[in-house]
Amino acid sequence: MAIRAVLWDIDDTIFDYAAADRAGMRRHLRDEGLGGAFGGTEDALRRWREATALHWARFAAGETSWEEQRRDRVRTFVGTPLGDDEADAWFARYLAHYEAAWELFPDTVPVLDVLAAEYRHAVLSNSSLLNQDRKLRVLGVRDRFEVVLCAADIGVSKPHAAAFHAACDALGLAPGEVAYVGDQPDIDARGAVEAGLLGVWLDRTGLGGRPELTRITDLHQLPALLRGDTRFGAPDTFG
Repeated sequence: MAIRAVLWDIDDTIFDYAAADRAGMRRHLRDEGLGGAFGGTEDALRRWREATALHWARFAAGETSWEEQRRDRVRTFVGTPLGDDEADAWFARYLAHYEAAWELFPDTVPVLDVLAAEYRHAVLSNSSLLNQDRKLRVLGVRDRFEVVLCAADIGVSKPHAAAFHAACDALGLAPGEVAYVGDQPDIDARGAVEAGLLGVWLDRTGLGGRPELTRITDLHQLPALLRGDTRFGAPDTFG
């Protein structure tokens, strides 16, 4: 089947989450007086990322709620059994710094412009609609996407096939007519392939490997891949 729509991940795919998270946490640690509390800022950032990964995995597995995973990230990070209100307030202060650093990747809008006339566009994110819809609006690209679906709202997360199929159903397309683009090789690209979509791994960091996956390192490579340019016909074309 010809590809008729592109389904997008958001964080670290079209939006530079890692840079915003890093900048936001640096400023938050400074304001909270915690810059030296964990052996330095870099160690604190590492601890924050580890807490995020731990409790995000619990959320993705359906073991906790969206709100509670945020609270638990804070509790794990500070090492204190904070109450819900205290944890929420701490996270809200961090969130203000994080949101102030929001930026799209430089290739996002140019590639969306190039693809706009040929393909429909939608979003599937392992987040919440409240969070991601607002993010897309603040970043000025919400109107680029027909549908925005998020795991917290549909009750299933990537890489489960049901998440990808929910997005295809929302578009009224068969999985074989949809490409999924994301930065995670397993959660995004492999999950999409196993659900019957064209899975595209956006490997911005140049990690490489995973020859079984179709891989690009920059969104500017996506239009030719979708149009069936033979230069992009093999998995892991970019080394």
